[in-house]
Amino acid sequence: MTDYANDPAVKNLQEYLRIRTVHPNINYDECIAYLKRQATNLNLPATVYEVIPKKPILIMTWEGLEPNLPSILLNSHMDVVPVFEKSWTYPPFEARLVNDVIYARGVQDMKSVGIQYIEAIRRLKNNGIKLKRTVHLSFVPDEEIGGTEGLGAFVKTEHFKKLNVGFALDEGLTSPEDYFVAYNGERSIWHLKVICPGKSGHGSLLLPDNCGEKMRYIIDKFMDLRQESKKKLESNPELTIGDVTSVNLTMLNGGIQNNVIPEKLTASFDLRLALSVNFVEFENMIKQWCKEAGKDVTYEFEQKDEYVPPTLVDETNAFWVAFKAAIDQLNIPIKVRTFPGGTDSRYVRAQGVPALGVSPLRCARPALHEHDESLPAAVFVEGIAVYEAVVPAVANA
Repeated sequence: MTDYANDPAVKNLQEYLRIRTVHPNINYDECIAYLKRQATNLNLPATVYEVIPKKPILIMTWEGLEPNLPSILLNSHMDVVPVFEKSWTYPPFEARLVNDVIYARGVQDMKSVGIQYIEAIRRLKNNGIKLKRTVHLSFVPDEEIGGTEGLGAFVKTEHFKKLNVGFALDEGLTSPEDYFVAYNGERSIWHLKVICPGKSGHGSLLLPDNCGEKMRYIIDKFMDLRQESKKKLESNPELTIGDVTSVNLTMLNGGIQNNVIPEKLTASFDLRLALSVNFVEFENMIKQWCKEAGKDVTYEFEQKDEYVPPTLVDETNAFWVAFKAAIDQLNIPIKVRTFPGGTDSRYVRAQGVPALGVSPLRCARPALHEHDESLPAAVFVEGIAVYEAVVPAVANA
């Protein structure tokens, strides 16, 4: 029986999880100091960049034998989402090991993956392995609030260009089955607000130009679209949520008193556009709905991601071929899907760099952002061996 309580890799993960890089208003200093110590222990140079003040990005670099070749980027984010501490069985930043299961905020999303990178590199270096390509480990802030001031800002700098990244790995999702999932693309996020103005007056009247009638029309149109996506999923078991456009009404605002018809109502929608959607046609459809809803109905974007092509997963992509061969050699099944949410991979792909989102965590219950987020230590340790095989494969591709 494995003694995970005394496993150095598990202890290292626990130390990382105890650093409270939790939103909002994160101070990353302690985390950066910890990662600098990790780099020193690995005998790797570490550089910290602050494109945005107080949003540090740390890059560890393991130089390859042919450093002019495009490099490999192993990306992870340092930040974690907030917690409702009273709803946790164990304190979320204690990283307690109970019956060989680690309970902590961020243990799945995604501090475990960051430590798997580190521990895999440690094993490879200790075994005297040398790699053809340079490998960079990036630890970035603010992914959980969109990443625009984290990796999103960094990829636009000369610092990133100088890394000469040819292929990147980032987070995926924990798999409850015995297979891994590689995410080669993401739906595009559109956060949209529709504004329905109208004639204000006494709540007892049936005034014309009513904002409530306009709002009903808009909501009906978006909810009909939502039903279409649900039907697609229900009718085809091969599809997953990443293959369809998701539509959710997330906020309703307006009104000042129950007997006063408001002069304006607004509705906010979270849309995740499938890779198959024509973005121009989709926005034109929204414009038409607003026109049909009534006088002066408008919309505005709070976030509008551009279309980013998915990473090719065929023989034309040498990095995919190498990655897949390494996973096959471990006798681990793998499926390719479109990521249902948003990760930092989209910023890398937008620069023309192929990227896969893979968390090598399987046969475990997905629990990211949940109370009692947890991960069996055995699942974490298996993932180290996965990267021990994958990193040389892609770095020597």
